[in-house]
Amino acid sequence: MKFRSTLSAFVLASSALVLPSAAQAPQAETGKKVLRLFLSTSETGLDPAAASDIATLSLLENIFDPLLRYDYLARPVKLRPNTASALPEVSADGRTYTFRIRPGIHFTDDPAFKGQKREMTAQDYVYSIKRLYDPTLKSPWSYMFDGKIVGDEALKQRFDVDTSVAGLRALDRYTLRIVLKEPDNNFLFYMATPASSVVAREVIEAHPGQAGNHPVGTGPFMIGEWKRSDRIVLLANPYSTAVFQGTPGNDPEDQAIAAALAGKRLPRVDRVEVKIAEEFQGRMLGFLNGEYDYLEQVPESMTDMVIEGGQLKPDLKARGIRLSRFPVLQTYYMWMNMDDPVLGGYSRDRIALRRAISLAYDSAEDIALLKKGFAIKAESPLPPNVLGYDPDYRSPVPYDPALANALLDRHGYGKRDAAGFRLAPGGKPLTLTMHSEATVSGRLRDELWRKCLNAIGLRVVFKSDKKTEIIKASRLGKVTMFESNWIADFPDGDNFYQLLYGPNAGRANYARFNLPAYNERYEQARQLTDGPRRQQLYFEMNQLIHAYNPWVPLTHVLSADLRHPWLKNYKRHPVEFTSWRYLDVDVAERSRLSKVHRK
Repeated sequence: MKFRSTLSAFVLASSALVLPSAAQAPQAETGKKVLRLFLSTSETGLDPAAASDIATLSLLENIFDPLLRYDYLARPVKLRPNTASALPEVSADGRTYTFRIRPGIHFTDDPAFKGQKREMTAQDYVYSIKRLYDPTLKSPWSYMFDGKIVGDEALKQRFDVDTSVAGLRALDRYTLRIVLKEPDNNFLFYMATPASSVVAREVIEAHPGQAGNHPVGTGPFMIGEWKRSDRIVLLANPYSTAVFQGTPGNDPEDQAIAAALAGKRLPRVDRVEVKIAEEFQGRMLGFLNGEYDYLEQVPESMTDMVIEGGQLKPDLKARGIRLSRFPVLQTYYMWMNMDDPVLGGYSRDRIALRRAISLAYDSAEDIALLKKGFAIKAESPLPPNVLGYDPDYRSPVPYDPALANALLDRHGYGKRDAAGFRLAPGGKPLTLTMHSEATVSGRLRDELWRKCLNAIGLRVVFKSDKKTEIIKASRLGKVTMFESNWIADFPDGDNFYQLLYGPNAGRANYARFNLPAYNERYEQARQLTDGPRRQQLYFEMNQLIHAYNPWVPLTHVLSADLRHPWLKNYKRHPVEFTSWRYLDVDVAERSRLSKVHRK
């Protein structure tokens, strides 16, 4: 999952309090089981086809239903049927997928249904996938299907959801068939994303241009209250027919979760109360005061409040609070613009400059001081637990400032100015410009890079701005160097290696790396499933990355996650954003411990 920005201007312009469709739905018993949590940024419009920010996607995956979901407990991750009755039948050539949908799944009530209980059908998925092609939506997810489904070019000639597409058909009320032009090894992962979730045509057409303000789905929850950018209440969907199925490993906690949920209807709580908490301190204090049931990814600047010597502080442990470390499917990296006149290009002197910058990066100091020990060194673009990750691979570019200095001396950067900084070949002044976020953590990272680069005689200046503005400039090729990060959209190595694929320059490939040898191997690898041949291609691609150094791979985050003892069945998933449908709350224990804490 890349840095995501919302593309629907009409959604951003709307700030009115939304009147939820749940007001007309049969109300779930509120009871006493209330899950309390926060999102770190404001949500936008709740339309699966349009939304792309993490906060909104977290809500969408609880309101809407894709055909498939990830198994909650299985590691490595695997897919399970969701609204489908089983995993699809796949033709021998890998192009035709036939999904059978479970009968009896209903949308939550809405006036658009004119008082009738509305069953979800295969035709609803046909409509929902076609919506991704709608040019007025500018869906950031259209790439998953655009140009891949047989006959889909008809949708681009003049978009009309009633246009017949040969490769996208409902064969009957409960059978969906999708035919691809070419096999796509990641296709089933796409069918588990919020963007491929099912929506009802009647609701979309009842609110033209405002679908994101009227979310009506078939998921485990429905909107109860919505005060934009402040508070969202989800209610258990009374029509939910989902029943837990999971594949626990040998971990005793996993087995306990599986036993507690076996055969149970989902969700397990009656309400989810979501607050928007953008300030680090507010999130932390809210959790410690019992206002939130869990906190994922303790902010680096707040680590010392709760962790000491790598362990939870004794007073918090005495309260029953649990600390767990979670390897996020995320890679932090510093990219360098291969088209930049200062350090871009494929000549030996420019390769040497970028290699020296890579050699100067002190990962140990980064992890110990800035990440507070909650990270591991990135050896390649792939984080652990992604298909294609090689735990034995080691970068051939270590932290070695002495070698960096020798390399620069040898390749034309030996002369220095009066202040001791290196000059470019030919004696011209040399100044590197690195963009950074205008935040406290951004300034701390600036100082780390200043120290590392000054140690090898390179002058660097920093240009601070909002991340959204930096990303815009990056896509236009106007940024020289910048630290970024990528979180997996789906757990396959292709999702990371495409970040350096030449044709993606100006999009996800901010480094604008365009090397034929890399492109050829990437194109071969994307046609293969995980296995020895693809692993060899990934090895060769890693070697090319380290030879030309468009990236400095930095770290993979180990998230420090906290939870209160009254929260049950909690396990963080590597790909899905939330686990709300599985979570339970021991109301009596929450009440008792809250009283003790207040004393």
